[in-house]
Amino acid sequence: MNGKLAILGTGKLGLCLGLNLERSGFHVDCYDINKQYIKLLKEKKFISSEPGVNDYLKHSRDINFTDDLTIALNNEIIYVVVNTPSTKDHKYDHTNINNLFDSIKQHGPRDFRTDIVLNCTTFPGYIDSIQEEMNKYNIFVSYNPEFIAQGTILSDQVNADLVVIGAYDKIAEEKIKHINLMLCKGSPAVNVMSNIEAELTKLSLNCFLTTKISYANMIGDIALRYNANPDNILSAIGSDSRVGPKYLKYGYGYGGPCFPRDNRALAKCAEEVGVDAIISKATDQMNSAHLEYQIDQFVKNNSKDVPVIFDYVTYKKESVILEESQQLEFARRLKNIGYKIIINDKRSEVTSQLKNILE
Repeated sequence: MNGKLAILGTGKLGLCLGLNLERSGFHVDCYDINKQYIKLLKEKKFISSEPGVNDYLKHSRDINFTDDLTIALNNEIIYVVVNTPSTKDHKYDHTNINNLFDSIKQHGPRDFRTDIVLNCTTFPGYIDSIQEEMNKYNIFVSYNPEFIAQGTILSDQVNADLVVIGAYDKIAEEKIKHINLMLCKGSPAVNVMSNIEAELTKLSLNCFLTTKISYANMIGDIALRYNANPDNILSAIGSDSRVGPKYLKYGYGYGGPCFPRDNRALAKCAEEVGVDAIISKATDQMNSAHLEYQIDQFVKNNSKDVPVIFDYVTYKKESVILEESQQLEFARRLKNIGYKIIINDKRSEVTSQLKNILE
């Protein structure tokens, strides 16, 4: 393949991917429908809360930001990185992807083979269903999900432990593999499979981590009731190579925009094929129960006369996201039972949201 590609959807994840690919030697056309946003990116005036993005944007040279879909469609390989919010029944809303494909189809059949690579989270079976519509347009759809965390996106993209490729065929596989090996600094494990297997892998890996977090917090809650130190126990467990220390710490439960919804989505997709995902459900229940244990333990050991100070209440320290934050819920619950809460996080993106939540 040549050194050119496009990204459709230049939000936080799409922008990070575009900037990292540009630094890896690709010419990248980044498309988005938000004209004002594209204008700011072109002028390098956009300010991001994601660490490293502002510096990468400032020094970028071979990345083109556009609101003209035609320009992006001049590329043979196109990544789609748009939002797929959760639905009420815990699936994913594919409306934004569908709208993009509808716009692409309006340009008619392609004169050359075009590989479209979905990067956003999709419900298992979605990509195969969309491929049926795209065959007559000379468009072939594959899946290459990311395993990243808000606050460390740029670093996570280039330091991946694994690459998952749901490839339409061998041609798509080789193209996507080449891109990822150019992008990644190390030697990640490259796993090639079908699209539906890749969709299930994306969900399953995230949900293994939520299970590990809930398990660690469960052990910690038990340990504290025995007047034992959770850290000593979990450190010992994590030193076993069959377990490993990552995500095996005692602390707040999992939250944020990905883990909770992915855990519920796995349970939902299991339900649709007649499997009761008991572990996923228990993980969710333990995450909620852990908050109750934390509050109970705190109230037993801390007077309401002493202010409770939080350095941050976002779902993780590096992020400005409050969505399903266990830290925030902990602070809110303490406030509701009479504790004075002091939050030292003065980031504007955080304080503006907190006014509506805690007041």
